[in-house]
Amino acid sequence: MNTWLWGLILVAGVLTFSIRYSFIYLVAKTGDLPPRAKRVLAYVPPAVFAALVIPEFVSYDAGLHVAPDQLTAGVVAAVVAYRTENLFATILSGMLALWTLRFLL
Repeated sequence: MNTWLWGLILVAGVLTFSIRYSFIYLVAKTGDLPPRAKRVLAYVPPAVFAALVIPEFVSYDAGLHVAPDQLTAGVVAAVVAYRTENLFATILSGMLALWTLRFLL
């Protein structure tokens, strides 16, 4: 690789670290987050989860495409997660549902 590319990677890493560390430093210095920041940060986990999960169910290949087997398995896993709050049971039920649907279809 070129030297400038390694320099760019290093600068990007330092900037990323600095941005993330600044929040840790400010919270440690002040002792607590403002109430508005707490309210906003409460939406981060659902937003990240949706950003990770939704593309597995819906894709856009020259048109909207929904994978019915993956969507059904996701719904099964979501129901199991809601009822049991058990990560292993959620993963197991989702995978079993997906494999069963793929075998049948």
